Amino acid sequence: MPDTYLIALVIILALCFDFINGFHDTANAIATCVSTRAIRPGIAIMGTAVLNFVGAMISTGVAKTIGGDIVASASMINELIIISGLCGAIVWNLLTWYIGMPSSSSHALIGGMIGAVVFSVGIAALNGFGILKIILSLIVSPIAAIAIGYATMTILFHLCKKFKPTDINVTANKLQVISAALMAFSHGSNDAQKSMGIITLALLSGGCIDTLEVPTIVKLLCAAAMALGTSFGGWKIIRTVGGKIFKMQPIHGFAADLNSAIVIFSATLLHLPVSTTHVVSGSIMGVGAAQRVKAVHWGVARQMVSAWVLTIPCTAVMGAAAYFIITTIMAAI
Repeated sequence: MPDTYLIALVIILALCFDFINGFHDTANAIATCVSTRAIRPGIAIMGTAVLNFVGAMISTGVAKTIGGDIVASASMINELIIISGLCGAIVWNLLTWYIGMPSSSSHALIGGMIGAVVFSVGIAALNGFGILKIILSLIVSPIAAIAIGYATMTILFHLCKKFKPTDINVTANKLQVISAALMAFSHGSNDAQKSMGIITLALLSGGCIDTLEVPTIVKLLCAAAMALGTSFGGWKIIRTVGGKIFKMQPIHGFAADLNSAIVIFSATLLHLPVSTTHVVSGSIMGVGAAQRVKAVHWGVARQMVSAWVLTIPCTAVMGAAAYFIITTIMAAI
């Protein structure tokens, strides 16, 4: 199979991953505003799709981190390895979407790539420092979201204690439209860049480009795929994130959305990939704990944390298995 066909297949799979990421992670942007009924679901999804597209076009810093920090050198891998990593991530995303469990597409992609690289060419091909930086950003971001979410909600409680609950909810409902829009924009600014980085890595590895600069057409394709996936929605995960962690009022939804948008966009400015799923879930936990620690459904939270911990090792195995299966089939043809 000519390399051009393999590169085309990488692009198709990366766009499929972006599409799945879109409907898998729609919950991140709209679960809180749908849960509190601040925005009608259909309007929320379409607005999120548009803002995801706009957010995806503003920067390529995260894409360069993904493309340059996973492997030691683009010359050490080939398109089959990237295809295998993408397959592992896609399978995991579809599985967790099917059972309605919020899971990190970022973790899935990193794990799939690590597994495929290690199985095919060995651990020496990995960029240890780069992977450590990525994993630390994925670990620290939800912890920061919990802490800042707790602080944000505590401040809002103090600011609102002199007002009637009814007036607070009416105002928060209006403000939540703005905070949800910021969340959708920040989601696009970080998540869509991950596929941009993988496609750019494949183009560099295949000799189609000379430097790790994201071509404009790649930005447009990934932004469009993310927006299209978002427009389909991810209702199972929306229900889990929006209602099963903590029963929210509009003021809680506003605080969670605003907090998530700040954390995610800060990471984008620092060129760090983060899991929007983890950040949003962490924000909701922090906001809920500020209301009352026992108000948070920690059993659901523990299940989600388990999925977070399992994602990278499971997708690493899936990426390795995908490489084994693909190369075995190609050898037999």
